Amino acid sequence: MKFHHQPFAWLTAAALLLAACAAPAAQQGQPQTVEVTRVVEVTRVVEVPVTVVPAESPAPAATPAPTVPSGFGATLKAIRDRGKLICGVNSQVPGFGFVDPNGNFSGFDIDYCKALAAAIFGDVNKVEYRPLTAEQRFAALQSGEIDVLIRNTTWTLTRDTDNGSNFVATTFYDGQGIMVPKDSGITKLEDLNGATICVQKGTTTELNLADQMAARGLQYTPAVFEDANSTFAAYSEGRCDAVTTDKSGLVSRRSVLPNPDDHVILDVTLSKEPLGPMVRQGDDQWFDIVQWTVFVTFAAEEFGITSQNVDEVREKDTRPEVKRLLGTDEKIDLGAKLGLSKDWAYNIIKLVGNYAEIYDRNLGPNTKTYIPRGPNESYLKGGLLYAPPFR
Repeated sequence: MKFHHQPFAWLTAAALLLAACAAPAAQQGQPQTVEVTRVVEVTRVVEVPVTVVPAESPAPAATPAPTVPSGFGATLKAIRDRGKLICGVNSQVPGFGFVDPNGNFSGFDIDYCKALAAAIFGDVNKVEYRPLTAEQRFAALQSGEIDVLIRNTTWTLTRDTDNGSNFVATTFYDGQGIMVPKDSGITKLEDLNGATICVQKGTTTELNLADQMAARGLQYTPAVFEDANSTFAAYSEGRCDAVTTDKSGLVSRRSVLPNPDDHVILDVTLSKEPLGPMVRQGDDQWFDIVQWTVFVTFAAEEFGITSQNVDEVREKDTRPEVKRLLGTDEKIDLGAKLGLSKDWAYNIIKLVGNYAEIYDRNLGPNTKTYIPRGPNESYLKGGLLYAPPFR
């Protein structure tokens, strides 16, 4: 390729011409120096196509191993080393957590403590029940005094964040109500303007009552007591015009009043009260064990598995999810995922029962604490109970 040098030649000629013009001045005695400080060469720029070769993509980094929290597995190990589960419970609410004159614990929540013992040990008797008041319960869980709290406790945002603890699956959907003497003439919340209302200290019940009365512009005097026994004793003695707690609690406590039929629960619901177990933060394995123990009871009802037929189902049922649930799948061991034996779910169902059995035993139509299931039905019947897949 030829380059044209005409521009360079022109610049050279111009420089010589300037030098010639300066000569006469020198001849007149005025010497001048012409200094060329820069020579600029102009060339033609030729564009040359350039092929851009992309850099090689770096090799994908190896997937790091999952980080195991420092507390992972600590609770289950402590329970096994101890040889028993310590379950924080209520001892004053028939149907949920109650102690009979012989010192035996029974109730809906008590059965979930037994279900955990069945999952861990295959033995429902390896449980120590630790009765706690509403004010004691969260500190007992935080301090490690108990392994799990299963004590008609309402799931709220602040309780889920401020107590160093987490709620697992809801076992009972409830709502706050009010009970009054049948002959009081009180039929609605507005009739309680100026009344004295018995309520338990340190509960969401106390706060909900204040919110609902304030929203309606109603005045009342709260009579606050330490525990359920003293709260309902005061109501029974006529020291307050009404008493309030979760509707399930009202039903259970009414059953042990001297004349249950002399009291009515108003047709008003003051709040949402999802009740369920609570565990300490920091041990995801224990969280999973408690949560999936609850889900076992839901799923067993959904699949039609009971404490009475579980052996036959385990032997004959060919449904893949049922086989995984009961530990008969030869390829998958779901118990190992939780640090439990392969028959952990079978033990729960065999020794405690499915959700319907637990419910009917403690709150069913043949009990003094009967509460229609309502939202506590399986999702198959329009309720809120639903277990994720066992797979």
